[in-house]
Amino acid sequence: MKKATIQLETLTCPSCILKVENATKSVPGVDKDSVKVMFNSSKVKFDFDDEKTSVEEVEKAITALGYQVMKSKVK
Repeated sequence: MKKATIQLETLTCPSCILKVENATKSVPGVDKDSVKVMFNSSKVKFDFDDEKTSVEEVEKAITALGYQVMKSKVK
């Protein structure tokens, strides 16, 4: 499992958190229990299986909702 942090554009409403969280959890290979969306810092943190998915797949799921991804980090 790898850990990822995605920096998003500023989140403006609490319902954004739920949308981003659900989009992240919908990607196969993402550990659903590890998904955390931080409203104040506009970041998404999660663990994922790099044999099943990539950070780019999660980015696509988030950008499909209309949120802009600023940068990503994988550890």
